[in-house]
Amino acid sequence: MSEIGIRTSGLSPYVALPAELESLENLGISEYQRAAKITDRMRPGIDIPILGLFGEVGSLLAALKKQTRDHPDREKYAASIKEELGDTLWYLANIASRTDQDLDVLAQRTVRSISDWDEVQPNFGTFDDIQSNIKELTQSEFEAILITLAGRVGDLVKDLGSGALTNNRDRLSGHLVDIFGNLLTAADAARISLGEAATANLLKVFSRWPLTEEYPPLIDDGMPDNEQIPRKFEILIEERKINGKIYVQQKLNGVIIGDRLTDNKREKDDFRFHDVFHMSYAVFLGWSPVLRNLLHLKRKSDPIIDENEDGARALLIEEGVSTFIFQRAIDRDFFKGQTQVDYDLLKSIRDFTRGFEVDRCALWQWEKAILEACRIFSELKRYRKGYIAADLISHTLEFRRVPEDRRED
Repeated sequence: MSEIGIRTSGLSPYVALPAELESLENLGISEYQRAAKITDRMRPGIDIPILGLFGEVGSLLAALKKQTRDHPDREKYAASIKEELGDTLWYLANIASRTDQDLDVLAQRTVRSISDWDEVQPNFGTFDDIQSNIKELTQSEFEAILITLAGRVGDLVKDLGSGALTNNRDRLSGHLVDIFGNLLTAADAARISLGEAATANLLKVFSRWPLTEEYPPLIDDGMPDNEQIPRKFEILIEERKINGKIYVQQKLNGVIIGDRLTDNKREKDDFRFHDVFHMSYAVFLGWSPVLRNLLHLKRKSDPIIDENEDGARALLIEEGVSTFIFQRAIDRDFFKGQTQVDYDLLKSIRDFTRGFEVDRCALWQWEKAILEACRIFSELKRYRKGYIAADLISHTLEFRRVPEDRRED
């Protein structure tokens, strides 16, 4: 399947979409189903997507519980509900795809009776065409709708477990129509466009699991050469011991850069080597205010960028993100042997960096930056020194050992 790169407006992630999707605007129901099918990486069968559907409806109820308990602002609450609705819709669409059912047909049957059950149109319109503008509901009324939705999905899971769905597509179809209808009612009650939820869902999925790893242009493309992060560079990171104190020193082209680094913690964890994370961000995200500061590459030619993207707050954000990732990596043995990081980590990072220029980078870029940083960090932890070669053109980060009989003084 061919792909095209789509850069969405503002600071939204840069993602590659299927060529069949010219845009995510006014997404048709059948278009959404086809796109969702492309991203389906679950094992064959319907048991996993049905259980996934059950889990997402549970997440919807959890979001409602948090809203009731914590009373977050409506905008945050709506964003959480929208994401959970989109995830629920994704599983529903893929259950339909795996059983050769059209999502737009199921959508139309949510408002059909027995007498006109088969009166459906091919390639029916958008999600907005089947949503209604019901009156504003009380909290208890909305809760009742979500509980009903959960009950419908529970009935589906019960039939799956009993074998009632085996060779009985009509029974499954009836379940899906009921669930879709209740999902629409829930979206209506929450005053959320299911079309917007579907669009946000695809953007998230393609941002995490791209069809192709197509990097966006580097963030500082077009800036003066002396304000660009070097496209290729190599830094020596080496552990030293002076007067009984251990610290890390870094050199670029034989020149010491930055301050001496220690773990800054009573319980030693080798955080002193953490600057490899900043290098990894530069390679895979094209972003690192910390590295810019170390190399004196602030974009002074543009006062707005200099203040807002290369300033103290951006540095604090990056250091905070790095510390957060580092602690999570410790808990996960630095993701040794793993090819993915958990979505909650990526989502938290996106929340941390929202509004900064790195917001344009996709989740898969963050994932790669984290995994590669952890890989290089593990090498430094083992050998205590080494050359780290960064290539922002080929997007590679490599570790090279320092010969045992050689020391860079």
